[in-house]
Parts: sequence; C-alpha cells; structure tokens
Amino acid sequence: MVLYSQQVKERLGVPRRQIKQLNWGAERRNEFIEFRVFWHGRINRSDLMETFGISLQQASLDLTGYAERWKRNLVYDKSQRAYVRGRSFKPHFIKPSAEDYLAQLRALDQGLVSREQSWICLFPGYGTTPTPARGIASETLREVLTAIHEPSALEVTYQSMSRPEPSARWIEPHSLAFDGFRWHARAFCQNDQVFKDFLLSRIVETGKHGPVTADPQSDVDWHTEVILEIGPHPDLSPTQRRAIEMDYGMENERAQIPVRKALLFYALKRLGLDTDPAARRPQDQQIVLISQNSLPKVYA
Repeated sequence: MVLYSQQVKERLGVPRRQIKQLNWGAERRNEFIEFRVFWHGRINRSDLMETFGISLQQASLDLTGYAERWKRNLVYDKSQRAYVRGRSFKPHFIKPSAEDYLAQLRALDQGLVSREQSWICLFPGYGTTPTPARGIASETLREVLTAIHEPSALEVTYQSMSRPEPSARWIEPHSLAFDGFRWHARAFCQNDQVFKDFLLSRIVETGKHGPVTADPQSDVDWHTEVILEIGPHPDLSPTQRRAIEMDYGMENERAQIPVRKALLFYALKRLGLDTDPAARRPQDQQIVLISQNSLPKVYA
C-alpha cells in the first residue's frame, strides 16, 4: 500500500497543523478510511478493527473524528449501520489511483499478497496472464543489494548466452532494473570494462566483495532519458485510432513515454516496437513510433 508523505498530504490540501496532530498509526487508519470510502462507498467500525487490530472504542473514535473534521466526506447511514461516501467527497490523505488499485489485484492474482493484506474488500472477478517464475535465489539478491549499498564490487559466477559454461567475473552493481518480465542488476563489469545488465536469475553463485573501480554517475546510458513518442498505426480507421488513443492516454493521437537509455531495448521489445510496423497487420501492431530516426541505436 502506498504511504503518503507530508509533502503529498500538503499538496492534497491537508494543513500542516493537522498532519502534526496525527501519529503514523492514525494517519494509516485515515488513509484506510478514505481508500474504502472512495472505492467501496462505505466503511464501518469492524472494517478498522479487523484490518488494524484495534478496539471498538478506537475504531469509533477514528470514524467520528474523521467525520467531524471533514463533514462532507462521510454520512452516517442508520440502515446500513455504516458511514457512506458523501456527494462532495474529497480525499485528504490519499490520492486515489486506478493504477494502485489494479496493481493490488495483480499482486493478489500472483500470490504476492493475501486478501487479508489488501485494503480491497469487495473483489471483482479478475485474472492476469501468467508470468513465468524466475529462479532468483534470495541470497543472490541479498549480496547484490549489499554491493549496491556499501558500495562494493561482487564476485559472481554468471551464465551468459554467449558461453556454454558459466564464467567468473567481478561486477559493481549500482541499481536494479525490471524489463517487464525479468529483474536485472545494472553494473560495471570489471572484466569487460563497461556498464551492462546482468540478469539476477543467471547469477549462479556469488563470492567475495571487493573495492569498486567505477563511478555509477559515469554510467551515461543509465542516467540519460530517452522519450518514446508513440501514436496509433496510421492504417487504422478513425474509430480504431480513437480506441488506441484512449488505451494509451494519448492527446491528439500522441503520447510520450520516458525511459532510461539503458532500458530502451527492453521497452521497445515489450511495446512491440522493435520490428518494422509493416511486418504486422495494423490491428496487431496498433501503435507505431513517431520520429523513430531520433532514437539512439539500441542493442541487446
């Protein structure tokens, strides 16, 4: 669940004096109240009691305190014995996000969290396309994170696609990257003297830690942002182009997607933009790159 900082709360309209009056637990319960009321339209004392393990008295204080402070947000419905969303509801502790709600459903479907851990109470039917499990050992991730935080170089045995057998090398990881399917360590390779990506699932073994030799700030591709400008396939009908415009949140049939240059190859591949648009039917390709010539050359 997203935690909201004081700066975010101030942007949402929560005065600083009100923020200071609430401890962390009270803030979380107010966030929960707004989440439930925004998405499900109602909340009662048992919702708070079951989620936070608080007493009936504390749950009553939380709800009445919130309702008194923001009178237009909650209305008590005697027939439901619950507070319901007011017509002028305006959240003060959260910024409702469709992406956050849907991410919770995805996490639930993949078994990353349980229903009890989610703030959603009324579940729609849902399903996601399966993502193959990646064989990342916890110890491997721990050692990579240690190397990032210290910082230090890390001795690894790595299985690349170009060699038949795993090989030993020293890497200096500074960040983690997700390409939509797999997790990588972005690192300086002492063997090849370049910054590159190492799939965590292909690290067979980790060894000693050692001194770093490169400054992560010199990883130009990692710190350079590229803008992908996309639009509907020009051979689609006006109705189809409008549908694609809605799918990708486009304005005037254009949308801009910022991506690190180091991850550009993966972004193009995931969006289906790594091949000639003419090689597929417009209904299958759906989106195309605008000003493709302005993009840097990418590589695997």
